[in-house]
Amino acid sequence: MAEHMGEHIRPRAIFAGLLLGIVLCVFTPYNDAVLRNAPIGQGNLPLAPFFVAAWLFVLSAVFARMTRRPAPLNGIEILTVWVIMILFTSVGWNGMAESFFVNITAPQHFARDAMRWTEVLTPILPKSWFPDSATAVKTLYNGLPGARDMNVAEVLGAVSWGVWLTPLLVWGTFILGSFFVMLCLMRLFGKQWVMNERVLFPLFRMPQIMGEALDQQRFGSFWTDKFLLTGLLMACALHLLNGLHQYVPSIPELPTIILAGKYFPKFGLFSGFYKLKLYVVPAFIGFAFLTTRQISFSMWVFFILAGLSYGLLYVLGLQLPEAALGVTFGADLFRAEGAQTIGAYAMFFVFLIWLARHHLTETLTRAIRRKGAAADSGSIRATAPPREWMPPVWPLWGLVGGMAFLVGWSMYFGLPLLAALMLPGAFAMVSLVSARAVCQGGLPYFTLTAAPLDGMVGMFGTGFMGQAGIAMAAVMQKMLFLDFRSAIMPTLFHGSKVCEKNQSRCMIVFGVGAGLFLAVVTAFVTMLYLGHKYGLRDLNLEWATQTVLANFENAQRLVDVPVGPNKWTIMYSGTGALIMGLLIFCYYKLPWWPLHPLGYLVAYSSGMKVLWFSFFIGWLCNHLCLHYGGTALFNRLRFLFVGLILGDFLMGGGYALLGLWTKTVYSVFPL
Repeated sequence: MAEHMGEHIRPRAIFAGLLLGIVLCVFTPYNDAVLRNAPIGQGNLPLAPFFVAAWLFVLSAVFARMTRRPAPLNGIEILTVWVIMILFTSVGWNGMAESFFVNITAPQHFARDAMRWTEVLTPILPKSWFPDSATAVKTLYNGLPGARDMNVAEVLGAVSWGVWLTPLLVWGTFILGSFFVMLCLMRLFGKQWVMNERVLFPLFRMPQIMGEALDQQRFGSFWTDKFLLTGLLMACALHLLNGLHQYVPSIPELPTIILAGKYFPKFGLFSGFYKLKLYVVPAFIGFAFLTTRQISFSMWVFFILAGLSYGLLYVLGLQLPEAALGVTFGADLFRAEGAQTIGAYAMFFVFLIWLARHHLTETLTRAIRRKGAAADSGSIRATAPPREWMPPVWPLWGLVGGMAFLVGWSMYFGLPLLAALMLPGAFAMVSLVSARAVCQGGLPYFTLTAAPLDGMVGMFGTGFMGQAGIAMAAVMQKMLFLDFRSAIMPTLFHGSKVCEKNQSRCMIVFGVGAGLFLAVVTAFVTMLYLGHKYGLRDLNLEWATQTVLANFENAQRLVDVPVGPNKWTIMYSGTGALIMGLLIFCYYKLPWWPLHPLGYLVAYSSGMKVLWFSFFIGWLCNHLCLHYGGTALFNRLRFLFVGLILGDFLMGGGYALLGLWTKTVYSVFPL
């Protein structure tokens, strides 16, 4: 990376990121929920932040070229802006706000529908978690009378802030406490992943390459690279044709989704592929090409093996019905074999800790070392490593303090001690492992197969939680740790990658911390405004409502009928842990081993149904390129796939803007 990429991040970059982030945090739910336009804030690499960052690169390069002065924002600063914007869009919609108000108003709003869970759960859930006014909740769902003719100030002035203040403060402390723990985990493991393990961040490579081109003053040659232009034109031509078909149906389209399931039987060995689809997404193929061959190969191979395992169990007569798993909280855990991921997650988490053992030991040693001890000798000081090489200590103490806060918060509202200790720990484990899967695997879209509560209830039953505990844990989980489509943790680790060779890491931490706080406040205000102006029932919240209701209903069943440990969950989880342990051993000890454990970790995720074919195409192109042309051809040909990514995002942003005026939706990404 060029020397410019090691410059200090100036405050202007942080301010620009916060300002643009607030704008996107307001606009994203309006675009997705009110206008029902093409989604711009979904996934681990959302459309809107990348589209804005790409134009920031262009405008900065044009300014520098025309004025012959340094660009107002250099490459590393635009990457910082990009990371902060992603945090705002994630919190502002899929990562939190989309289901937040449905979650805290469901007991009030749906009580009139005589749903049994409202009778069972409402008396045992903390009153301060929910608004105490049925009128205020009704207004939020129906909108204020005549609100569509009011301006912003009038709508916000009519909100019953006194009703909403208590639940927003209560949940705001939990959400911000969780974000602080995530931030500490990022600072604790960030250097280990980036510097020690040299983890490849495929989703980060596209903006990083643009940043390098800007700082090395070769942005013009970047855009005129023949391979990049070829990929760019291929993606643009595809979406131009299909987009025109959306507006003028007589124009033919080029299908990007192939229904392959019809070629497989509904029963038998290949029944796991009965609903198979082939998604051809240029950007996803580009990410797969930029991922290491071992990982991209493992992604599609394990997906195929997962489908075959389903058919094999059917043929052997060992296939279990869904009811065998009991009540599940996971959005995707509908097959028993998917419970393998519970054990796989736990084993992979242990593997991550083991890989970081030296780094964590060094951090712990610095944390407990007394000031001035063993460092008073001039000779020792002379041979001491540079300060920037030493791991920071505050993330460790921050992690301990943050986890203690979450435990105390949970116990204060009535969660039993054991559950209060286990639940935040499970949340942190799942968040860290998922972040590794996204960052190292290059997954633009990822969902959990099994939620943290699925593992806890399946392994230990509900006895250690109690009736109130299981109900509370279900609501807490739904806040941040069930829908990982736009998770915060991967973005935080991308922020760690931004400051890989930058010494102003405290500026990154400040920007990210300020961004998370402002994002939560902005998201709360924005959703209250949209609810009172348009009514939640008229917004695009069908998916959020369904998942919230299912979450409450599942909790009610466990409150009515407590369960013990589920033998099938234990069996499949143990199998998953055993397989993951074997994969880790082979991966770590056998240099020729072709499979990476991450492939097994995400094989049952619904996101792989969309991504697997792109990973196959990307892996095949990568393999052929390196096999016949070596690294020299790879370094040139990679710009073809960079062009595919860039073309998809530029066309996606263009169609999203066009949809604001035409009201016709064309979505580039099938998410």
